[in-house]
Amino acid sequence: MSLGALVGRMAGLLAELDRAGDPARFFLGTYLRTTRAVAAGLDRGLFEDAGWVTRWDVDFADRYLDALAAHRADPAAPPGPWRRAFGADPGLRPEGHVLLGMNAHINFDLPQSLLAVIPPEHFADPAVLARRHRDHGRIDGILARRVGAEDLELRRAGSSRTPLDRLLTPANRLAAVTFLRESRRRVWANTGVLHAARLRGPEAYATCLARLEAASTARIADLLRPGPVLLRLAVHGFGVSVSPAPAPVPGGGAARTPAGWPRSAARGGAGGDPHDRGSTSARRQGRPRDRGVVGDR
Repeated sequence: MSLGALVGRMAGLLAELDRAGDPARFFLGTYLRTTRAVAAGLDRGLFEDAGWVTRWDVDFADRYLDALAAHRADPAAPPGPWRRAFGADPGLRPEGHVLLGMNAHINFDLPQSLLAVIPPEHFADPAVLARRHRDHGRIDGILARRVGAEDLELRRAGSSRTPLDRLLTPANRLAAVTFLRESRRRVWANTGVLHAARLRGPEAYATCLARLEAASTARIADLLRPGPVLLRLAVHGFGVSVSPAPAPVPGGGAARTPAGWPRSAARGGAGGDPHDRGSTSARRQGRPRDRGVVGDR
């Protein structure tokens, strides 16, 4: 599927959700606008490997769209993170639905998507892997530039704001950018862990993927708890980390990070606990006033 065809599919589905008043429209609308921004970046020559970015973007979006289709057919059918996100109270503020969708999609779907478009031989080629990492970072830049515009879109969609909310908007936008970058750094680490499991065989991979699903589901459950969501994000981070399973390697010792894997990604997070501490940069952002955008309506 081309990126143009993907945009058309998303736009058609968004029109359906709008007519039905389905709260899934909030995340899909944000996703559609972001996909158009990525397409514009491709047209401008922003990426080093436009063909790879297109394949990755389509594969990544398909995982969300397949989960949404499964939910609409049978709410019990999607993977754990998406069951919790789609099953949230329809009365949540629009940004609550967007936050849940982004969290499930980045933490659970993105490592799988990267693994699908980075074959094992590319993990062994530092030059190719470095190009993939740089293009991944350019997507981060697009997401960061979209934060302000998406905040305005959510207001138009009916998100209520108090005068103090409006005063603290810059701090909350900065926090959103920080949390996104932190979670996507962990994604690279988790992709390396999934790749190592893939090399050990289908059973090892299935076990590792189940750990990622459990951690991602726990993070969604944490976001759904009433109370200070931004404070919990500042402490725990937006992303999750999956620890590599112990595995013997030639010469003894523990399994290593794949050759060529960026060091910043390899550091990832502090293990498989879904409530491990967030990045130092996230904790330094301070604690903007948090009305519990997910837990409170």
